[in-house]
Amino acid sequence: MKKVMGLLLTCAMTVSVVAGCSSDATPSPTSSQAAKKNEKLKFSMSITTSGNKFAEKSADVNQEKWVKKLEELTNTDIDFRMLPLKDFDQKMSLMFASNDISDVVQNVGGATTKGMSGSVESGVFMPLDDLLKQYAPTIMKLVPKEAWQETSFNGKIYGIPSWLSTPSRRALFMRTDLLEKTGLAAPKTVDEFLNVMRAFKKLGVENPYQMRENFKYADTILGAFDVLPSQFEVQGDQVVPKFYDVENMTKALQTFKTMFDEGLIPKDFASISSSDYGKNIDAGKVGMWSANAQGLSIYREKFKNTVPNAKVDIVPAPRGPENRGGHLLYSSINTSYYINSKVSKEKAIEIVKFFEWMTTPEAEKYFSFGIEGETYTMENGKVKFTAPTTPEEIDLDGFRGMFWFVHDTAYNKAKEELTPTGREMMNILDNVISKEGLGSVRFVPALQTYSKYPDVAAQADDVGPKLILDHMIKMVYGKEPISDWPKVIEEYKNKGGNDIIKEASERYKQGNGVIVSSNRS
Repeated sequence: MKKVMGLLLTCAMTVSVVAGCSSDATPSPTSSQAAKKNEKLKFSMSITTSGNKFAEKSADVNQEKWVKKLEELTNTDIDFRMLPLKDFDQKMSLMFASNDISDVVQNVGGATTKGMSGSVESGVFMPLDDLLKQYAPTIMKLVPKEAWQETSFNGKIYGIPSWLSTPSRRALFMRTDLLEKTGLAAPKTVDEFLNVMRAFKKLGVENPYQMRENFKYADTILGAFDVLPSQFEVQGDQVVPKFYDVENMTKALQTFKTMFDEGLIPKDFASISSSDYGKNIDAGKVGMWSANAQGLSIYREKFKNTVPNAKVDIVPAPRGPENRGGHLLYSSINTSYYINSKVSKEKAIEIVKFFEWMTTPEAEKYFSFGIEGETYTMENGKVKFTAPTTPEEIDLDGFRGMFWFVHDTAYNKAKEELTPTGREMMNILDNVISKEGLGSVRFVPALQTYSKYPDVAAQADDVGPKLILDHMIKMVYGKEPISDWPKVIEEYKNKGGNDIIKEASERYKQGNGVIVSSNRS
């Protein structure tokens, strides 16, 4: 004790000579805070390319102008590690397997979805409840409770979400200049939808309706019959996949087969990537397609360069025999962000503050419009912004927006309200898209049986089980009879489906991590 007191006295006597009495020479609180204020926050972060062509072509996004400006605005030095969207889940799995995990990891989806590979459950990331409450009050206020539920595990928040204020987001796009040439009205039923495609084919349209691998964005038909293969519904005292509805699943498959046989969809639809999907649309080879409604202005601008006479509009999705229609209702989140548990608390606090900055007017203006005097000007307190017109400019503008990590991603109101097309899109979302769409019974965290039976587990919110999709493709190609669909269900049951249904039904009855959304009408 005497030695300790002597040491303390010595320190006190020499305080004017040295900053402290430790071997680290710890600076005074005032000088430490000043140093930290000017010191850049350095961290690594893995994110998806989001299918953005500029991002996917860039040799190193860290050297791009818009990333440098983001770092300047936020006083950060970020090492971005890009994961291609088409291989995102696979690249995420490899990252976790190699244990080369960034300080911050972006996921497409929530805390326990496929891409996270069980990392949250394994303790790879830190809980954020306390940090968010203290350092991100705006985020806590803006994010809906359903979004927090999807980024939580065992009652603790692990991810910071980029959220959706409305789950109705996808829409049916149409080349209405082609529709005018046919003399037909926009289709209201599946039969009318087929007739419009046939008329487009007679006009020489290569792909009257564009499809892509895994039946992604094929909601127009699957939604009309309410048999989206990734969704669950309640039947009696069980929660079962919607493809258990044999009658409507058979009708949907027969519709797809008709489209295939008559050349109304690409012959290689089962292998068309997201990139090729977009290229076909941009090249003017397509009459109708499904996409996020907020892309209306982008499509119109791109067509000005590729197909100047094209007219693109969003039309209501056709209804099926039970008056159902539309696209899947999204979950409450788009992407989410997780902080590595190995990151120090001090750095984690600053990272949370970085995400909190994303909710400020300064962030909204930067990600929406860019740099004042360069990409926009201010007149009488209002933004004057000329939307990009060439495909390259549009991709570059979208590239900047990729880094707006935390905000309401339903649509960019600040940008959209500046143009007639933007205002039209918001009106369509509010008054058309909001009245259509297919709900589901969802589980957060994901069903444990999914990891035990991966081939019969839904691969994503909008991608059904591999076993189911394989049979769907074979039936459309005519390699299996559609009448065998009951046999497919039996195969699903025998290969793990029964266990999945049992767990889903039990959790539904217990109210354990269940999110239910109803069909819109």
